[in-house]
Amino acid sequence: MEYGRFGDTVLLRIDRGEEIIETVKRVAEKERIRLASVEALGAVDDFTVGVYDVAAKRYDSKTFTGAFEIVSLVGTITEKDGAFYQHLHMSAGNKNCEVFGGHLNRAVVSVTCEMVIRVLSGAVDRAPDPETGINLIRFAD
Repeated sequence: MEYGRFGDTVLLRIDRGEEIIETVKRVAEKERIRLASVEALGAVDDFTVGVYDVAAKRYDSKTFTGAFEIVSLVGTITEKDGAFYQHLHMSAGNKNCEVFGGHLNRAVVSVTCEMVIRVLSGAVDRAPDPETGINLIRFAD
């Protein structure tokens, strides 16, 4: 992994064999990023995504292995109880151009992942929503 910071933007290259979520966390903590938007593209060979079942209040996840191109990876960096918190979604396509995606649980880079992190001024927290069970963004009063 290598990255550069250009004003309010971090350009991050995640290398083959590195896990995306862990790498984003390392960079965000090192750069003291409390609030940001994330977007990326690249290739992965092992990833797990899920869809949230509101009634059951849990994610139903599925793992994919093989050659996949990241069609879209988007999300946010915020905080929960003063600690780093990321919420990422990813869709990836296989050699048949079939696309699978959802809430990103983990993804291992097969070639490269090029990520742009746009740092926003300020910070927001998250709190569990009793109705859905999801940690929703909470704005200060």
